[in-house]
Amino acid sequence: MLEYSRPARICRGNTTAVLTGLALAWVGTALLISPLARKLDDPSRLSLALVGQALFWALAVAVVASVLFWEKQPLRSLWLQQFRWQSIAWGLLLVAAYYAILWPFGDWVRRSAGLPGFGAGMDQVTRFPVWYRMVAVAGAGIGEEILFRGYSVTRLAMLTRRIWLAALITLVGFYLLHVPVWGWGFALGGLVSGAAVMAFFIWRRDLLAMIVFHVSTDAIGLVVAPLFSEWWKKPALF
Repeated sequence: MLEYSRPARICRGNTTAVLTGLALAWVGTALLISPLARKLDDPSRLSLALVGQALFWALAVAVVASVLFWEKQPLRSLWLQQFRWQSIAWGLLLVAAYYAILWPFGDWVRRSAGLPGFGAGMDQVTRFPVWYRMVAVAGAGIGEEILFRGYSVTRLAMLTRRIWLAALITLVGFYLLHVPVWGWGFALGGLVSGAAVMAFFIWRRDLLAMIVFHVSTDAIGLVVAPLFSEWWKKPALF
């Protein structure tokens, strides 16, 4: 039976490595969504948009390389366990819970606050062709989970010795990164539903389950559902 990995104690020798990895994850991503990189999110320039996707993957690869070769920690230090069908099942169960309970509740909080919903973000995303959205879903579902779940939570926990503080910092920071494209309404609703998702991650300590969850929810919302309806234009969601 596999044991869940606790955040390792950070030693003086790899403090610099951890801080560098966190800077790569957060500052690198912030630059990719900043006005400086606006052309990398232009549906009329797909070649540049693909460069943006490649750069994000490069950030994830660089952080993983830092874990293995600089920190000299195994991938299980990111709470990435050996493949188990149980991880797939937990991820899909979380998808069901998300669409049945968490997302509706988060959106109710967003509407109660009088904030706009998914309209602007979805109008931008759906200007891209389906094949590109599939590439972006894979990048977000894998890359974001590595950078902003597996890496950030465990490394901030190493630094603060407080796993829930690390989770809170990561959760808030992650949704702030979404504000430029998706707006404050999405961020607020995401914080509410995302808190439960983060608690699930802390409980299960299974990064593969979170990747399955993230890829599945993004694929449903950004690729599959728009093929059948413009669901985000409903008055309650716009």
